[in-house]
Amino acid sequence: MLYGFMQRALMAAVMAGLLCSILSFFVVSNRLSFMGAGVSHSMLGGLAMGALAGVNPLYTGGVFAVVVSLLVGYITKQGKMQADTVTGVFFAGGMALGVTLISLKEGYYPELFSLLFGNVLTVSYNDLYFLGGVMTGVLLFIVFFFKELLAVSFDEELARANGLPVKQIYLGLMVALALSVLASVMVVGVVLSSALLVIPAAAGYRFSQNYKGMLAISVVVGLFSGVSGLLFTLYCDIPSGAAIVLCATVIFFISLFYKQVKNYVFRRFASG
Repeated sequence: MLYGFMQRALMAAVMAGLLCSILSFFVVSNRLSFMGAGVSHSMLGGLAMGALAGVNPLYTGGVFAVVVSLLVGYITKQGKMQADTVTGVFFAGGMALGVTLISLKEGYYPELFSLLFGNVLTVSYNDLYFLGGVMTGVLLFIVFFFKELLAVSFDEELARANGLPVKQIYLGLMVALALSVLASVMVVGVVLSSALLVIPAAAGYRFSQNYKGMLAISVVVGLFSGVSGLLFTLYCDIPSGAAIVLCATVIFFISLFYKQVKNYVFRRFASG
């Protein structure tokens, strides 16, 4: 029988793993990997605001992440600057704001420290309700606009020619990205959160170049990493966030070897 804190940790890991692995497919397809890292690290500014104001940092961090992602998406789509450049500016600015705000007031903030480096074992039922609401909202957006998101991800010009509201769909994806970053921060922390939005789909791409297979494998990798990482945390006494990301990373390296072995066997049969 699992202790209460382990039950909550398992539910959080499964929900965040499911959400981030599904969105990971669109992050990798749209080359938004650096965007995920930029939003997660700039979120430190919002988290610090909440910690200093006595408000749940997750709420202020979530609002801050959504605002940053919308600004990056809007500036990018206006054609004023490249996405990686804009992301880099907010990445540095958000981190600097967070460090500055924390330094203005003395004291130790264990909750903020936990959000920085991840500790899924401390997740409360209120956190689970919040995570469940975020997951439901993002997944509903993906379900209702799945075809449109696919069209924009694989051929934006064709999607625009077919009359799809490309800019609005892209901005909606940015909001979903920000909320998914928030979910991953609850499990693995700010420092490692972008990994859950990149590694699952990256591994899925190596195992299958069919988008359905890539999406399915991405979900399996996200869920397996979350559960196996928790088991390592329980039995090996290592940080939960690092354990989950390391499990996902190992799967990615396995996918690299799988691709090489598959190509080698194919060439051997073709030459024979």
